[in-house]
Amino acid sequence: MELSETQIRRYARHILLPEVGGTGQEKLLAARVLVVGAGGLGAPLLLYLAAAGVGSLGIIDDDRVDLSNLQRQIIHDTNGVGRPKVDSAADRIAAINPDVRVTRLPERLTAANALAVLDGFDIVADGSDNFATRYLLNDACRLAGKILVSAAMLRFEGQIGTFKSHLGGDHPCYRCIFPEPPPPGLIPSCSEAGVLGALAGLMGTLQATEVLKEILGVGESLSGRLLLVDALNARFQPMVVKPDPACLLCGRDPTITDLSAHA
Repeated sequence: MELSETQIRRYARHILLPEVGGTGQEKLLAARVLVVGAGGLGAPLLLYLAAAGVGSLGIIDDDRVDLSNLQRQIIHDTNGVGRPKVDSAADRIAAINPDVRVTRLPERLTAANALAVLDGFDIVADGSDNFATRYLLNDACRLAGKILVSAAMLRFEGQIGTFKSHLGGDHPCYRCIFPEPPPPGLIPSCSEAGVLGALAGLMGTLQATEVLKEILGVGESLSGRLLLVDALNARFQPMVVKPDPACLLCGRDPTITDLSAHA
């Protein structure tokens, strides 16, 4: 792929970076990234991936824009209240960068469709807001051999990690850290406990950074580390994570070999 004159101007600040250059920008334009959820995390994530020139973005979300979303979901606006989030997000992406092709999936990710949805993408970014989808994505990405960049947030705190246990070696999966979902009701949702709007921007932007690094093959991956963010006290704490030999998904004797447990 050869960059056009317009693209050279659009991505000039990327091209100036030795770690990116013209070759790296071509990689971004050829990349295919699936974003699960066009909400608090997905909104800034999608904006920055689109601005960076990631050539193909998939958005899966079955929700519609609500007024309460607008405090943090900056890809949507007041006029979009009531619209499907995938449509609102796709329109905003088109306004930012016509280079980007958007696949709209106005549905919920399930055990029945997960592997088929992931099939057309290289990297998956989890912007979901519930444990069921988080564990489903982890398992599906492991089984499909996809890189997963996952983030979560609540109140003033967030966490982010990159998971590529399908590569073996020192790469853990999400279950190596959190083997099973917490009991229902133990951890409140953002709709129950609240979340600082700007924290969504911070965590989604960190996700975008890690996705871009994985596409470009530059820097130090977050695989093998979980980054904990305390926005209230301005603290970032990395935590080293090792693969768990007893992990039910990627350990020595895995019992999760398909997605039937999520059905």
